[in-house]
Amino acid sequence: MLGKLIDSLDDPAVAMKLVAALGDPALETRLATAADAEGRPVADIVATTVRNFLNAASDDHWVQLMSIMNRAKDPGLAAVRAILSSELPELAA
Repeated sequence: MLGKLIDSLDDPAVAMKLVAALGDPALETRLATAADAEGRPVADIVATTVRNFLNAASDDHWVQLMSIMNRAKDPGLAAVRAILSSELPELAA
């Protein structure tokens, strides 16, 4: 399930639908800020951030992610939310 979702992130329309489904304006702002800083589309930031996390995740990160997914109504969405929340820079107050 998560693998299929990650593969679909190559499609910018899918990545943007995922962002909309997150329903998290603060996270959307962090994504937009990261995209602006890197001069890349938000969809590209989503795909790259998720893949980089999964490629570098420690065993502890995987256990935490699986725990989040097991408790979620929508495991894939919960996983992406958790990854983006942990990997995107916090905005200055």
